[in-house]
Amino acid sequence: MPILAREKDAYPDDLLDRPELGLEPGVGWWALYTLSRREKQLMRQLVGLEVAFYTPVVSRRKRSPSGRIRTTYAPLFPGYVFIYGTEEQRYLAMTTNCISRCLPVADGRRLTDDLRQIRRLIETGAPLTPESRLEPGMPVLIRSGSLTGLKGVVIKRQNETRLLVSVDFLKQGASVLLDDCQLERLD
Repeated sequence: MPILAREKDAYPDDLLDRPELGLEPGVGWWALYTLSRREKQLMRQLVGLEVAFYTPVVSRRKRSPSGRIRTTYAPLFPGYVFIYGTEEQRYLAMTTNCISRCLPVADGRRLTDDLRQIRRLIETGAPLTPESRLEPGMPVLIRSGSLTGLKGVVIKRQNETRLLVSVDFLKQGASVLLDDCQLERLD
């Protein structure tokens, strides 16, 4: 049983499903770097301000010192909340007193594609491992299995073959253990 219920990780719920995302004039993405452990507080305030956002959230199961297994929901990229909106909405977000700095995103379309892939990876329910400071590797496309259509990089971690899906803007990503799937090399 979770300590706290899972909160919204996107507002509005269909934000990443919009086809025009990242292409609208006068509207763009910003990566908000929060003060320490303020991601959820910022997300609650953004819902109240009606500012569109997405923060990849994953569940983590840990055993407490008393032996109970607890489920928590934590941001995949600690400290980051991505907002999508106008300059006025960015200003509203900055008034929340939860933000350390605001980073503009130059390539909104690419960030949109990266965030969609990360969301899809989370939705598979497979255990994810956060990865940071990515090094270039062999880019691949998954041709079959539950991860069909995902693009990523094959990496080796502790004698396991993993698919690394990245958010290039942050130079971070998440990896999942590759199971029975067919890979196609991308050039």
